[in-house]
Amino acid sequence: MHIGLLTGGGDCPGLNAVIRAVTKSLLHDAGARVTGIERGFLGLIERRTRPLDWNAVSGILHQGGTILGAHNAADPFRWSGAGGADVSAQVLDYARELGLDALVAIGGDGTMHIAHRLHTLGLPVVGVPKTIDNDLLHTERSFGFDSAVAIVAEALERLETTARSHRRVMILETMGRYTGWIALAGGLAGGADVIVLPELPYDLQAIARHCQAREQHPGHTLICIAEGARPADGAMTVRTHLAHSPDPVRLGGVGEALRAQLQPLLSAEVRSTQLGHIQRGGSPTAFDRVLCTRFGHHAAHMVARREFGRMVVLQGETCSSVPLAEVAQGHRTVPLDHPMLQAARCIGVSLGVEADAACHAQPPAAA
Repeated sequence: MHIGLLTGGGDCPGLNAVIRAVTKSLLHDAGARVTGIERGFLGLIERRTRPLDWNAVSGILHQGGTILGAHNAADPFRWSGAGGADVSAQVLDYARELGLDALVAIGGDGTMHIAHRLHTLGLPVVGVPKTIDNDLLHTERSFGFDSAVAIVAEALERLETTARSHRRVMILETMGRYTGWIALAGGLAGGADVIVLPELPYDLQAIARHCQAREQHPGHTLICIAEGARPADGAMTVRTHLAHSPDPVRLGGVGEALRAQLQPLLSAEVRSTQLGHIQRGGSPTAFDRVLCTRFGHHAAHMVARREFGRMVVLQGETCSSVPLAEVAQGHRTVPLDHPMLQAARCIGVSLGVEADAACHAQPPAAA
C-alpha cells in the first residue's frame, strides 16, 4: 500500500506525534510506503511531497508544530490561488499519479469537510481529529486541547499575581471559536473567578456585580472569556474575514470589548490580555502525546482494514471511528448541563448570567 499523509488547517501541539504514530504503525504493521504531503491540501494542489520513513519520523514525538507544514486556506474546491476555482480534479489526478491507495488527513472540521468531499470523489480517506478547540462532533477529545488548556491555566496563574498585587480585574481571552471548551477547562484549572462562554451569552450587570462583590475581599477578579462569547443582546466579536478559507470568520477582541464595558461600572482598574496563538504552540502535554499515539495507531489500522470515509474518535476510553459525513455537520458545544459547569457554579465561579445567584447563598469568596 502507498499512503499519503497530511496535516490540514492550523498548527497544533501533537501533530508530529500523530505523524510519527501513523507512519511507524503503517511501516511496521502493514509494510506500507508513506508519503508526506507538504502544507496540508496545498501540497496536493502544488504537487509538493516528501517520503516518510522510520528515521524521518523518529525524535519528533515532543516537537510542536508539524514537520510537514500547515496551511489553513488551501481548499481545493475553492482555491484562492486560482481565483476561487475548483481544482479538485487536478488534486485527484495528482493522487493517482502518486499511486496513493489512501490519504490520512489530520485536522479539524474544515479539513474533515474537504476530506469527505475528496472521499466521495474516489480518494479513500481516514481522518484524525485535531483541534485545540475540542469542538469536533462525536469525539470526546481532540488532540491539542489538553495542551492548550495547560497554557491557559498557566497564563491565568501568572495574571492572578498581578491582579492580586494591584487589586485589579484581569481578563484573559482564549481561543475556542464558537465553543467554550478551552475557556471552561482552562478557567477551572487556572482558578478563574468568572468564566464566560459562547454557550451562555453574558449579562454585563451580572459580571459587574460579581466583580463589585470581590472589590473589598479578596480585592481582585480573574475573568476567563472565550473568543466566541457574546453579550445577551449582542453578537460575537469578529476580527476579520478570510474569503477563501474553509473557516473564513476569525473571531477576536471580545476580551477588550468586555473591559471597555466593565470599566465604568467598577472602582478597580480593568485590564485585558488576548492569549492568541500562544495556545497553539510549543510541545504537547503528556496526555496529548499518548492520545496522539493512540489516534495515529488506530488510523493506521483503519487504513490496513480499508475502513475509509471515517474519522478516528475517542469515546470513553476507547478509540473507534465515525463516518466523515457526520463530523462535518456542525460543532460540538458545551452542554448546558455539563458537570464542569455545575462544579464551577457551586465553587463560586460566575458564568456571567443571572442564574449564578442560585448557587451563591453567601457573597462569593476566592475561587
